[in-house]
Amino acid sequence: MQPKPENERTPVAEGSLDSSALPKGYPTKVWTQDDGTALVATGQEGGCSKVHAEVAEQTPQLVKLVLVEETPEPPGICTMDLRYPPVAVRLDAPLDARKVVLEQRDVKVPR
Repeated sequence: MQPKPENERTPVAEGSLDSSALPKGYPTKVWTQDDGTALVATGQEGGCSKVHAEVAEQTPQLVKLVLVEETPEPPGICTMDLRYPPVAVRLDAPLDARKVVLEQRDVKVPR
């Protein structure tokens, strides 16, 4: 799923977003698209790592979105850059007034 142009996005309001579990400095830009059925967040990856999003929980009150950064193990030669790609997930129902809870997890994956 690809992010839509700015004019087709609906930002998630600050009051509807809990990013307290993210590391300091992690991006917190989140929006919906496709009539609220897709949730998109700005991830963070660098060097050899890649980021993707997973829905950990969906209730009538909240959606918990985990930003998973996968790093190859053993690490190879990697650049020292940071990238901030948008990552998207499909929701079971439109987000509407539900709160979005962001979390981040690092995972080692075989090379």
